[in-house]
Amino acid sequence: MTPTILITGFGPFPGAPFNPTEPLVMELARRRQPINVRRVVHVFRVSYEAIDRQLPALLASEKPIALVMFGLAGRTGHLRVELRARNALSRAVPDVGGHRPMRAMIDPEGPSALPLRTPAQRLLLAARAAGVPAALSRDAGRYLCNYLCWRAAEAAGRGGPQLTAFIHVPRVRMVPSRRAGERALGLDDLTEAGEAMVRAAIIAARRQGA
Repeated sequence: MTPTILITGFGPFPGAPFNPTEPLVMELARRRQPINVRRVVHVFRVSYEAIDRQLPALLASEKPIALVMFGLAGRTGHLRVELRARNALSRAVPDVGGHRPMRAMIDPEGPSALPLRTPAQRLLLAARAAGVPAALSRDAGRYLCNYLCWRAAEAAGRGGPQLTAFIHVPRVRMVPSRRAGERALGLDDLTEAGEAMVRAAIIAARRQGA
């Protein structure tokens, strides 16, 4: 049976009418694929209901060996490889459906954080080898990116994907950045880094399953 890697992004949300992870994952689906690996791409609507309904269905139907998720972090200028999901929710910012969580924790009886099964150093080096700055992160926020991380980590703990990774990407810039030491990143840059990270994830998942 051909192994599958599931690659996900997000659509637009309040404050981000253009989410680069949507065209990013669609382009990754079109890339030439390694032999004997099937890529399945999904773009989540930025809503809690969509994640709760669609993620379990995707994992059940596709049974991926690896889940690589991309999300937008608009205030950063580099890629961030997330190491964990926080047991935290933002009650201040609604999702695209207008829903606001009623509590501050995803699981009131759960731990403060869940680790992601991520080959973090491999992904970090893959992004940097593609010429894109990247760093490790222990804070995925309190919004839908972190929520997806948490649900993915839960699924992995119940026998789901043997590898789960979440990468935050910056906004794509059409003009050079004015911040010292920070260069402009375009969609092509994100795609090259994303492709390198996906390939690194495939290699790591295969080795884990060997």
